[in-house]
Amino acid sequence: MIKILSRYTLLLLLMVTSSVLAAEKYTVELEMKDGELIPQVLEVPAKTPIRIKIRNTGTSPVEFESTQLRKEKVLAPGANSVVVIAPLKPGRYTFFDDFHLSHPQGEIVATEKAE
Repeated sequence: MIKILSRYTLLLLLMVTSSVLAAEKYTVELEMKDGELIPQVLEVPAKTPIRIKIRNTGTSPVEFESTQLRKEKVLAPGANSVVVIAPLKPGRYTFFDDFHLSHPQGEIVATEKAE
């Protein structure tokens, strides 16, 4: 009986911990429209997991790509998706639309929170 109770306690603890960790992600939104990045600069807190909600509002496919962060995501016209990024050190990280390389790059700026 104690073994079963401790298993349930452990399972409950894992569920609570994972939901708390999932809730701690900082979310930003990015619109990609035929090579245009809106906004072009994403400001995020350093040392916090990041969730980027991406919307392709253009008429052609787009590809969110960051070689620095080793992330890429292809979206068809009208599609939505999410890119999750592990906590970043303070700094600047570039990203771009790999299908529209003639357009300006975007930047993720990770800064320490003011205390």
